Amino acid sequence: MATVMETRPAAIDEAEWAVRVDLAAAYRLVALYGWDDLIFTHLSARVPGPEHHFLINPYNQMFGEITASSLVRIDTKGLPVGASDSPVNPAGFTIHSAIHMARDDAQAVMHLHTPYGQAVSAMECGLLPHTQTAMIAQHDLAYHDYEGIATDHDERERLVADLGERHAMLLRNHGTLTVGDSVASCFLRLYFLERACEAQVHMLAAGRDGLNTPPQGVDRKVAEQSPPAGQAMLAKALAWPALLRKLDRIDPSYRE
Repeated sequence: MATVMETRPAAIDEAEWAVRVDLAAAYRLVALYGWDDLIFTHLSARVPGPEHHFLINPYNQMFGEITASSLVRIDTKGLPVGASDSPVNPAGFTIHSAIHMARDDAQAVMHLHTPYGQAVSAMECGLLPHTQTAMIAQHDLAYHDYEGIATDHDERERLVADLGERHAMLLRNHGTLTVGDSVASCFLRLYFLERACEAQVHMLAAGRDGLNTPPQGVDRKVAEQSPPAGQAMLAKALAWPALLRKLDRIDPSYRE
Protein backbone atom coordinates (compact mmCIF):
# COMPACT_ATOMS: atom_id res chain seq x y z
CA MET A 1 0.00 0.00 0.00
CA ALA A 2 1.29 3.44 -0.91
CA THR A 3 1.97 5.80 1.97
CA VAL A 4 1.94 9.57 2.27
CA MET A 5 3.39 11.65 5.06
CA GLU A 6 0.48 13.90 6.01
CA THR A 7 1.96 17.31 6.79
CA ARG A 8 -0.33 20.06 8.03
CA PRO A 9 0.78 23.56 7.04
CA ALA A 10 1.47 25.73 10.07
CA ALA A 11 -1.11 28.30 8.97
CA ILE A 12 -3.94 25.74 9.08
CA ASP A 13 -5.22 24.49 12.44
CA GLU A 14 -6.04 20.86 13.17
CA ALA A 15 -9.82 21.30 12.90
CA GLU A 16 -9.64 22.86 9.45
CA TRP A 17 -7.07 20.33 8.28
CA ALA A 18 -9.35 17.43 9.27
CA VAL A 19 -12.15 18.90 7.14
CA ARG A 20 -9.71 19.49 4.29
CA VAL A 21 -8.62 15.84 4.31
CA ASP A 22 -12.22 14.61 4.31
CA LEU A 23 -13.29 16.98 1.53
CA ALA A 24 -10.27 16.10 -0.61
CA ALA A 25 -11.19 12.43 -0.10
CA ALA A 26 -14.75 13.16 -1.26
CA TYR A 27 -13.44 14.76 -4.45
CA ARG A 28 -11.24 11.73 -5.11
CA LEU A 29 -14.14 9.36 -4.46
CA VAL A 30 -16.37 11.26 -6.90
CA ALA A 31 -13.66 10.84 -9.53
CA LEU A 32 -13.19 7.18 -8.60
CA TYR A 33 -16.88 6.43 -9.08
CA GLY A 34 -16.94 8.31 -12.40
CA TRP A 35 -19.30 11.02 -11.15
CA ASP A 36 -17.11 14.00 -12.00
CA ASP A 37 -17.76 16.42 -14.87
CA LEU A 38 -14.29 17.61 -15.89
CA ILE A 39 -13.53 20.61 -13.58
CA PHE A 40 -17.20 21.48 -13.13
CA THR A 41 -19.63 20.98 -10.21
CA HIS A 42 -18.57 21.48 -6.61
CA LEU A 43 -18.25 19.86 -3.23
CA SER A 44 -17.92 22.32 -0.37
CA ALA A 45 -17.44 22.17 3.39
CA ARG A 46 -17.59 24.78 6.12
CA VAL A 47 -14.38 25.67 7.94
CA PRO A 48 -14.80 25.20 11.73
CA GLY A 49 -14.91 28.48 13.63
CA PRO A 50 -16.97 31.66 13.87
CA GLU A 51 -16.23 32.89 10.35
CA HIS A 52 -18.55 31.88 7.53
CA HIS A 53 -15.71 30.49 5.44
CA PHE A 54 -15.79 27.44 3.22
CA LEU A 55 -13.49 25.08 1.34
CA ILE A 56 -13.97 24.42 -2.36
CA ASN A 57 -11.99 23.05 -5.28
CA PRO A 58 -9.47 25.09 -7.27
CA TYR A 59 -11.21 25.69 -10.58
CA ASN A 60 -8.27 24.50 -12.67
CA GLN A 61 -7.94 21.00 -11.21
CA MET A 62 -9.67 17.73 -12.02
CA PHE A 63 -11.34 16.04 -9.07
CA GLY A 64 -8.77 13.25 -9.15
CA GLU A 65 -6.01 15.80 -8.52
CA ILE A 66 -7.50 17.50 -5.46
CA THR A 67 -5.47 17.41 -2.24
CA ALA A 68 -6.17 18.74 1.24
CA SER A 69 -3.74 21.62 0.77
CA SER A 70 -4.97 22.54 -2.72
CA LEU A 71 -8.52 23.29 -1.55
CA VAL A 72 -9.29 27.01 -1.54
CA ARG A 73 -10.75 28.80 1.48
CA ILE A 74 -13.48 31.22 0.37
CA ASP A 75 -16.04 33.59 1.87
CA THR A 76 -19.82 33.70 1.35
CA LYS A 77 -19.35 35.42 -2.00
CA GLY A 78 -17.10 32.65 -3.24
CA LEU A 79 -13.99 34.84 -3.13
CA PRO A 80 -10.66 33.50 -1.82
CA VAL A 81 -9.71 34.33 1.76
CA GLY A 82 -6.05 35.23 1.92
CA ALA A 83 -3.49 34.65 -0.79
CA SER A 84 -4.32 31.97 -3.35
CA ASP A 85 -2.65 31.07 -6.63
CA SER A 86 -5.63 28.99 -7.72
CA PRO A 87 -8.71 30.34 -9.50
CA VAL A 88 -12.16 29.69 -8.08
CA ASN A 89 -15.56 29.90 -9.69
CA PRO A 90 -17.69 32.38 -7.67
CA ALA A 91 -20.74 31.70 -9.84
CA GLY A 92 -20.49 28.00 -9.05
CA PHE A 93 -20.76 28.74 -5.35
CA THR A 94 -24.23 30.31 -5.73
CA ILE A 95 -26.03 27.08 -4.92
CA HIS A 96 -23.67 26.11 -2.11
CA SER A 97 -23.64 29.50 -0.39
CA ALA A 98 -27.43 29.61 -0.27
CA ILE A 99 -27.63 26.35 1.67
CA HIS A 100 -24.57 26.88 3.86
CA MET A 101 -25.86 30.26 5.00
CA ALA A 102 -29.46 29.17 5.54
CA ARG A 103 -28.85 25.99 7.55
CA ASP A 104 -26.53 25.47 10.48
CA ASP A 105 -26.48 21.73 9.82
CA ALA A 106 -25.15 22.26 6.29
CA GLN A 107 -21.50 21.63 7.09
CA ALA A 108 -21.05 20.02 3.67
CA VAL A 109 -22.90 20.46 0.36
CA MET A 110 -22.28 18.32 -2.72
CA HIS A 111 -23.61 18.86 -6.24
CA LEU A 112 -23.11 16.65 -9.31
CA HIS A 113 -24.04 16.51 -12.99
CA THR A 114 -23.92 12.75 -13.57
CA PRO A 115 -25.79 11.35 -16.59
CA TYR A 116 -28.03 9.26 -14.34
CA GLY A 117 -28.77 12.13 -11.97
CA GLN A 118 -29.50 14.47 -14.86
CA ALA A 119 -31.72 11.86 -16.51
CA VAL A 120 -33.91 11.35 -13.45
CA SER A 121 -33.99 15.10 -12.77
CA ALA A 122 -35.50 15.50 -16.25
CA MET A 123 -38.20 12.85 -15.70
CA GLU A 124 -41.62 14.23 -14.84
CA CYS A 125 -42.12 11.36 -12.39
CA GLY A 126 -38.97 12.23 -10.45
CA LEU A 127 -37.41 9.50 -8.34
CA LEU A 128 -39.64 6.43 -8.26
CA PRO A 129 -39.95 4.31 -5.07
CA HIS A 130 -39.27 1.05 -6.90
CA THR A 131 -35.93 0.12 -5.32
CA GLN A 132 -34.79 -0.04 -1.73
CA THR A 133 -32.11 2.58 -2.41
CA ALA A 134 -34.67 4.92 -3.94
CA MET A 135 -36.92 4.55 -0.89
CA ILE A 136 -33.98 5.37 1.40
CA ALA A 137 -33.33 8.55 -0.60
CA GLN A 138 -36.87 9.54 -1.54
CA HIS A 139 -38.33 10.34 1.87
CA ASP A 140 -35.64 12.99 2.40
CA LEU A 141 -35.70 14.34 -1.17
CA ALA A 142 -36.78 17.77 -2.41
CA TYR A 143 -37.10 19.24 -5.92
CA HIS A 144 -36.12 22.60 -7.39
CA ASP A 145 -37.17 23.75 -10.87
CA TYR A 146 -34.52 24.74 -13.38
CA GLU A 147 -33.91 28.48 -13.70
CA GLY A 148 -30.86 28.45 -15.96
CA ILE A 149 -27.16 28.28 -15.07
CA ALA A 150 -26.97 29.13 -11.37
CA THR A 151 -25.40 32.59 -11.54
CA ASP A 152 -28.45 34.55 -10.34
CA HIS A 153 -28.21 35.20 -6.60
CA ASP A 154 -31.97 35.80 -6.47
CA GLU A 155 -32.42 32.07 -7.04
CA ARG A 156 -30.86 31.26 -3.68
CA GLU A 157 -33.98 32.15 -1.70
CA ARG A 158 -36.15 29.85 -3.82
CA LEU A 159 -33.60 27.06 -3.65
CA VAL A 160 -33.50 27.20 0.14
CA ALA A 161 -37.30 27.30 0.35
CA ASP A 162 -37.63 24.25 -1.90
CA LEU A 163 -35.03 22.29 0.09
CA GLY A 164 -36.69 23.08 3.42
CA GLU A 165 -35.35 20.75 6.11
CA ARG A 166 -34.51 17.91 3.76
CA HIS A 167 -31.01 16.69 2.98
CA ALA A 168 -31.18 15.77 -0.71
CA MET A 169 -32.50 17.46 -3.82
CA LEU A 170 -33.05 16.84 -7.48
CA LEU A 171 -32.30 20.05 -9.35
CA ARG A 172 -34.71 19.66 -12.26
CA ASN A 173 -33.01 19.27 -15.66
CA HIS A 174 -29.69 19.81 -13.89
CA GLY A 175 -28.43 17.22 -11.41
CA THR A 176 -28.25 16.05 -7.80
CA LEU A 177 -27.44 17.75 -4.51
CA THR A 178 -27.01 16.61 -0.91
CA VAL A 179 -26.46 18.27 2.46
CA GLY A 180 -24.79 16.87 5.57
CA ASP A 181 -23.57 17.77 9.03
CA SER A 182 -20.22 16.35 7.92
CA VAL A 183 -18.47 15.43 4.69
CA ALA A 184 -19.10 11.79 5.59
CA SER A 185 -22.89 12.06 5.94
CA CYS A 186 -23.16 14.27 2.88
CA PHE A 187 -21.24 11.79 0.74
CA LEU A 188 -23.26 8.78 1.89
CA ARG A 189 -26.50 10.58 0.98
CA LEU A 190 -24.99 11.43 -2.40
CA TYR A 191 -24.07 7.79 -2.90
CA PHE A 192 -27.61 6.59 -2.15
CA LEU A 193 -29.17 9.22 -4.43
CA GLU A 194 -26.82 8.55 -7.32
CA ARG A 195 -27.25 4.78 -7.03
CA ALA A 196 -31.03 5.18 -6.95
CA CYS A 197 -30.94 7.33 -10.09
CA GLU A 198 -28.69 4.85 -11.87
CA ALA A 199 -31.00 1.96 -10.99
CA GLN A 200 -34.04 3.91 -12.20
CA VAL A 201 -32.51 4.65 -15.61
CA HIS A 202 -31.68 0.95 -16.10
CA MET A 203 -35.07 -0.09 -14.75
CA LEU A 204 -37.03 2.18 -17.10
CA ALA A 205 -34.98 1.02 -20.08
CA ALA A 206 -36.96 -2.22 -19.81
CA GLY A 207 -40.26 -0.34 -19.84
CA ARG A 208 -42.39 1.05 -17.05
CA ASP A 209 -45.40 -1.22 -17.63
CA GLY A 210 -43.67 -4.30 -16.29
CA LEU A 211 -42.35 -2.80 -13.07
CA ASN A 212 -43.18 -4.39 -9.76
CA THR A 213 -44.71 -1.82 -7.42
CA PRO A 214 -43.73 -2.36 -3.77
CA PRO A 215 -46.63 -3.09 -1.38
CA GLN A 216 -48.52 -0.07 -0.09
CA GLY A 217 -46.89 1.47 2.98
CA VAL A 218 -43.48 -0.16 2.61
CA ASP A 219 -41.94 3.16 1.54
CA ARG A 220 -43.05 4.68 4.86
CA LYS A 221 -41.52 1.73 6.69
CA VAL A 222 -38.19 2.27 4.92
CA ALA A 223 -38.37 5.97 5.81
CA GLU A 224 -38.72 5.04 9.48
CA GLN A 225 -35.82 2.59 9.16
CA SER A 226 -33.46 5.15 7.57
CA PRO A 227 -33.93 8.52 9.31
CA PRO A 228 -31.40 11.29 8.52
CA ALA A 229 -29.77 10.99 11.94
CA GLY A 230 -29.32 7.27 11.49
CA GLN A 231 -27.77 7.70 8.07
CA ALA A 232 -25.36 10.30 9.47
CA MET A 233 -24.30 7.94 12.25
CA LEU A 234 -23.82 5.08 9.79
CA ALA A 235 -21.70 7.30 7.56
CA LYS A 236 -19.39 8.60 10.28
CA ALA A 237 -18.93 5.38 12.22
CA LEU A 238 -18.74 2.78 9.44
CA ALA A 239 -18.98 3.81 5.80
CA TRP A 240 -16.62 6.80 5.77
CA PRO A 241 -13.69 5.11 7.55
CA ALA A 242 -14.04 2.22 5.10
CA LEU A 243 -14.02 4.62 2.14
CA LEU A 244 -10.88 6.33 3.44
CA ARG A 245 -9.17 2.95 3.75
CA LYS A 246 -10.17 2.23 0.15
CA LEU A 247 -8.63 5.50 -1.01
CA ASP A 248 -5.49 4.94 1.05
CA ARG A 249 -4.96 1.59 -0.68
CA ILE A 250 -5.36 3.18 -4.12
CA ASP A 251 -3.70 6.59 -3.76
CA PRO A 252 -3.33 8.36 -0.41
CA SER A 253 -2.01 11.58 -1.98
CA TYR A 254 -5.34 13.33 -1.25
CA ARG A 255 -3.95 13.74 2.30
CA GLU A 256 -1.13 16.02 1.14
